[in-house]
Amino acid sequence: MTLPQELAADRVIAVVRAPAVPDPAALCAALAEGGIRWVEFTFTTPDVTAVLRRAAAAGTGCRIGAGTVLTAEQAGRAVDAGAEYLVTPGVRPEVAAAPVPVVLGALTPSEVARALDLGAAAVKVFPARAFGPGYLTDLRGPFPGAPLVASGGVDAGNAAAFLRAGALAVCAGSGVVAPSLVAAADWPEITRRARAFTAALG
Repeated sequence: MTLPQELAADRVIAVVRAPAVPDPAALCAALAEGGIRWVEFTFTTPDVTAVLRRAAAAGTGCRIGAGTVLTAEQAGRAVDAGAEYLVTPGVRPEVAAAPVPVVLGALTPSEVARALDLGAAAVKVFPARAFGPGYLTDLRGPFPGAPLVASGGVDAGNAAAFLRAGALAVCAGSGVVAPSLVAAADWPEITRRARAFTAALG
């Protein structure tokens, strides 16, 4: 299966944006137990390549990706560390050329078109909260087959609405993977939140 097909089956990417990730393997295992198997570690985390390497080697069954990728150099380091896919906050042509699937960030119709032209495996609509689920419905008018991922301000209360509006998947952020919980190694709470998020998708 292609990345869009696999992502459509799971429907959620957990975005880990934290000052530190002391135990990436345990975090991934906690998310997987709660039903979230796609995990994105962002370049805003110091030494994220070490985090990616540990997560990729853990064998948790999660799909490990790197997020907030802005340059070809970052893309190369992430792939070398074991990232299976990359995610950008905006249209980044130099990242689109990476040898793994890339989810390019976009907001406007012109940016969505550009991301698709660059061969994006999927297009992350960010910030989704700013325009709401109806915006994804509007985008699917001119881009009926585009694999769109809603990111930014998506939570258990609105995630299902984004999926109904045509999102291929949604991103779960600090509502599930709160930095304080990651730092405290509170894996049961992260599992509970992941389970609640996936249950809300219907």
